[in-house]
Amino acid sequence: MTNPDPNDVHASAIIVDGVSPLARRREYLRLYSEGGVTCVAVTVAHGMSAGEAVRDLGSWLRFIEGRPDLVLVRTAADVERAKRETRLGLVFHFQGTDPFEDDLNLVETYRALGVRMVQLTYNVKNRVGDGCDERTDAGLSRFGVALVERLNANGIIVDCAHTGYRTTMDAIEVSTKPVVFSHANARAILDTPRNITDGQAQAVARTGGFIGVNVVPYFVVRRGRPTLDEFIAHVDHWVKVAGIDHVGLGFDYFDGQQPFATDEEADRIWQAAVDSGRWNPETYPRPPHYYPEGLSTPAELRNLTRRLLERGYSAADTKKILGGNWMRVFRAVWGA
Repeated sequence: MTNPDPNDVHASAIIVDGVSPLARRREYLRLYSEGGVTCVAVTVAHGMSAGEAVRDLGSWLRFIEGRPDLVLVRTAADVERAKRETRLGLVFHFQGTDPFEDDLNLVETYRALGVRMVQLTYNVKNRVGDGCDERTDAGLSRFGVALVERLNANGIIVDCAHTGYRTTMDAIEVSTKPVVFSHANARAILDTPRNITDGQAQAVARTGGFIGVNVVPYFVVRRGRPTLDEFIAHVDHWVKVAGIDHVGLGFDYFDGQQPFATDEEADRIWQAAVDSGRWNPETYPRPPHYYPEGLSTPAELRNLTRRLLERGYSAADTKKILGGNWMRVFRAVWGA
């Protein structure tokens, strides 16, 4: 039997990165195209009020309208079109629910503006529930329950990354649609509050959702620069625990560390996040940090395809991990 050609597998796959703060710096979108990515979920309106969020989304809509190489993704068919036309699809993704303030009617507003995935918390407590790095673990609030129901009704994916254990389990119970952890590694491999338990992974898989593996170095290994195989160890773990149909990619590249920032710049960004309370220094250790070898930027994604095949994943299963499982969730929540 002939081994599959990594270049052919990569070129024919729909490839989805489920979260990208880096893409807020629009000059870096080219790295996703260079890496053969079909669709990337851009972190928009991060930590903004409703008014600020609407203005940010308006800016993105105008930007995409002026770029024929980009596609605003509202449906699974838009991703398929991006692949067919060799364009880059962009999904609008909220990391945290600050833009909703206390008004559920904003769900319809943001849906009309293109938002298709919402992460419930970002590390700390908010009106929806507790974050994964909060002192308490109180679960989903009444407002949070209503928000999950409204997101379901509007075909917006519920994302439990960065969210506390009880809040995630409550959201999984409330949701009638597949739920995802857009970017969450295995706590069984590295015990840190930002990684999730096997029970959480299995619970989200039972909804039809899945887990995206991320490249943030200190969520892959305890210290030092991760190898590509150490990154893939988290993929392997989720395949074993949740099944091959429930594992994907949510790289979480951001512009606050090498190679997108100097170590000095990274340290200033880290200190500001710690001072704001968004990052706990015990969970987010001080820089310098470096992305896994062979995955320094999204442009190097072919290395992952090659290594998955070398480690014994079939072409079909490799394509599921690269983006096929995201596509199944997109169809289930957004429609064809």
